[in-house]
Amino acid sequence: MPELPEMETYRMLLSQRILHQLIVQVEVEREKSINVPVETFRQRVEARSVTGISRRAKHLLFHLDSGDILLLHLMLGGWMFYGTEEEKPDRTTQVVLSLGQRNLYFIGLRLGFLHLLSREEADSRLAELGPEPLEPGFSEADLQRRLMRKRTMLKPALADQKTIAGIGNCYSDEICFDAGLLPTRKTYSLSPSDFGALYRSMNRVLREAIRFGGYMEDPLFPGDALTGGVNSRCTVYDRGGEPCIRCGSPIVQEELASRKVFYCTNCQH
Repeated sequence: MPELPEMETYRMLLSQRILHQLIVQVEVEREKSINVPVETFRQRVEARSVTGISRRAKHLLFHLDSGDILLLHLMLGGWMFYGTEEEKPDRTTQVVLSLGQRNLYFIGLRLGFLHLLSREEADSRLAELGPEPLEPGFSEADLQRRLMRKRTMLKPALADQKTIAGIGNCYSDEICFDAGLLPTRKTYSLSPSDFGALYRSMNRVLREAIRFGGYMEDPLFPGDALTGGVNSRCTVYDRGGEPCIRCGSPIVQEELASRKVFYCTNCQH
């Protein structure tokens, strides 16, 4: 599932390409991917333009010139492609926004959604999310206070969107490895120095993942050389049985709270 770095990559790349372009046509192939009748969706989106794109946690918000917002959550298996019909991957699309010569295709929205909301509805929908981990005001003390409230294992605490917004399955493992902490550690067992290491690793891992374009496998547009650059840089995630890049011990793969978890028993404590 796309996490903060993947959605931030999409936000940056799409902001360079679709802002202020007129949405000349809307196609909805799967009505369950939207939240209003298809005709209502078309009437409120066609002939509008995207004036801004913002991100909140794992969501993208497409701000329309009417004041409406298209709230996107890709969930598991969802992705986007921007290009012509000839360039489009041979995949089923659920929603298509036509922007003149190119289209924005929403693909794999079987669990994800593109909902049309007012500003107030969007604010209400996102109100329960925790703080953004990279926002300037989010401190090491904030991280410690929020994780200590959970009194659970570290990985599910980091991935809880009401605790901290945007971290999921992949980056919780990568952050724990970078900090030298087992993802199975109870949050209340962490020392102040552990929280300091965790905070620094959270910033380092997420910023580096944004820099290298996240782990999405498919390019956003033809010639996209950024998206997916993290795939080859993951240290533990999805590397079960492979040698640890630090010590050479096999990376352990287990299941924790119904999630896959990857870690090194030698380098993490």
